Amino acid sequence: MSGGDAKKLVRSPSGLRMVPEHRAARSPFGLDEPPWVPDKECPRCMQCDTKFDFITRKHHCRRCGKCFCDKCCSKKVPLPRMCFVDPVRQCAECALVSLKETEFYDKQLKVLMNGATFFVTLGTSDKSELMVCRLSNNQRYLVLDGDSHYEIEIIQISTVQILTEGFTPGGGNTRAVGMILQYKVPGSEEVTQMKFTAGEDFSCNKKLSAAWLAAMHKATKLLYESRDQ
Repeated sequence: MSGGDAKKLVRSPSGLRMVPEHRAARSPFGLDEPPWVPDKECPRCMQCDTKFDFITRKHHCRRCGKCFCDKCCSKKVPLPRMCFVDPVRQCAECALVSLKETEFYDKQLKVLMNGATFFVTLGTSDKSELMVCRLSNNQRYLVLDGDSHYEIEIIQISTVQILTEGFTPGGGNTRAVGMILQYKVPGSEEVTQMKFTAGEDFSCNKKLSAAWLAAMHKATKLLYESRDQ
């Protein structure tokens, strides 16, 4: 691990977190811990409206920061987007979202890091280059390797459009066959476009490329959510 990617263990009111030593090195998919609703502002559960007293204790959801009774906030679920070491208490609604994200971190993130092969076309060029595309281990760069080499910082990506094709005339079943990615060149307002197209040579490569594109689609959603926080 390079010095720029070093991590440290910190304790917050919500639990132990393993976070980058430098904020600039944080994952682009990460979320900040939310501020907790002050105890004095929540005399009742914000889900079922049960009044808090000596018996009915209040608990804060680690994902949204709202205040709930034990019944409405009893689940402890992994929350990798906030770098928690252990599963943390979350309300029912947040727990469902976090469980879906756990699938991304356990499966799809590995697919992105392992990479897939695409024909890549830069800008308006009519020439494409066969390149292996993967997400860097620190999740901060999209790395493209072929005769050329590119490293695109994830936070500089402005739009991602997944290209699909249908198996039936009705278009009911589709598969991902490529994507169009636009990103800003660091230090300028210039926007560059890249088109990724899955190769047609081997069926196994098609399957791998489709899985990689599906994972990229999910990653893009998380990226947009992080920006909107």
